[in-house]
Amino acid sequence: MSVLITNISELVTNAPGEADSVASPGPFEAIADAAIVLDGGLVAWAGLAAEAPAADEVVDAAGRAVLPGFVDSHAHLVFAGERGAEFAARMAGLPYSAGGIRSTVAATRAASDDVLRANLARLAGEMLAQGTTTFECKSGYGLTVADEARAVALAGEVTPEVTYLGAHVVPPEFDGRTAAYIDLVCGEMLAACAPSAKWVDVFCEDGAFGADEARAVLAAGEAAGLQPRIHANQLGPGPGVQVAVEAGAAAADHCTFLSDADVEALAASGGTVATLLPGVEFSTRSPYPDARRLLSAGVTVAIATDCNPGSCFTSSMPLCVALAVREMRMTTAEAVWAATAGGARALRRTDVGHLGVGAQADLIMLDAPSHAYLAYRPGVPLIAGVWRSGGRIV
Repeated sequence: MSVLITNISELVTNAPGEADSVASPGPFEAIADAAIVLDGGLVAWAGLAAEAPAADEVVDAAGRAVLPGFVDSHAHLVFAGERGAEFAARMAGLPYSAGGIRSTVAATRAASDDVLRANLARLAGEMLAQGTTTFECKSGYGLTVADEARAVALAGEVTPEVTYLGAHVVPPEFDGRTAAYIDLVCGEMLAACAPSAKWVDVFCEDGAFGADEARAVLAAGEAAGLQPRIHANQLGPGPGVQVAVEAGAAAADHCTFLSDADVEALAASGGTVATLLPGVEFSTRSPYPDARRLLSAGVTVAIATDCNPGSCFTSSMPLCVALAVREMRMTTAEAVWAATAGGARALRRTDVGHLGVGAQADLIMLDAPSHAYLAYRPGVPLIAGVWRSGGRIV
């Protein structure tokens, strides 16, 4: 059944003009006094409300804004336990390091499948209620063959964007034997996880894995049919961005500490997206990435939550949009584009992140007249409706 949503104050399409079809997300584009038609799970038409065709069902937006559903391209949702005390300690002055991941590893290993599945469903529901219609989900809190394999299998129950992150940190049983653990990540663990995953990731950082280890993990993943992405330059300057570009990774995520050479490499890469995670800086009191510098250099920028129990326990893309505007000096249009079309680019998806004709009919309605309200009214629940594949689910 076709659905016409009309009386839209602002329809953000991220689609150039009113062409008959759109192959992929374009620059930020919006139509005032607009309407959109959904049919067969896809966008069938978008344009001025006065020119809208008839449809089987009509929804009156009553002057609200409509946007593409958010695309969250970086999240760690398969875990057990919590780290609230660690957060409180950071707020009291203790600096953040990657070491706290091990406490989540211990809790995750001890948890049953049912406990992990229930927590995963709860967080996925939180995301959906806040307008996220597409999200990526990583493993990385099991770090044994069996636990990583069950993590990617569970993630695959809620999203097709599953990432194998066996190279998150070195688990305690491999202390002093990083090379042996990399062999496991690139061998038996990869073989067990690859059938359930689409992506391979590695935490390339002091305290985690170095450049050569990251290259080995990404190369092994690619040989197994997985596509590369990478945690890069979060805690300090490092080789992560350069490794990402060398590997043709879809995204280099964090990008907090970048050299001029890093920015130049991203700009010249032709496809590696800089995914910024402002919730992490909010939750760790770290410096925010310089989004303005990246955008001025022509780098494609995405925004994601990095929802995880340690460094950033938020599932809210609206919060991340507001932080990007306030703290990273992005315009409201740039931030919304990065949270929709930018996330789609980071996942190499052409069917989401925009509302051009032929796109998947994933969209959100705001209880507000424009996209700017996501930053203008931070912390206020503005999601008035969510459609996924053409069906209203919120």
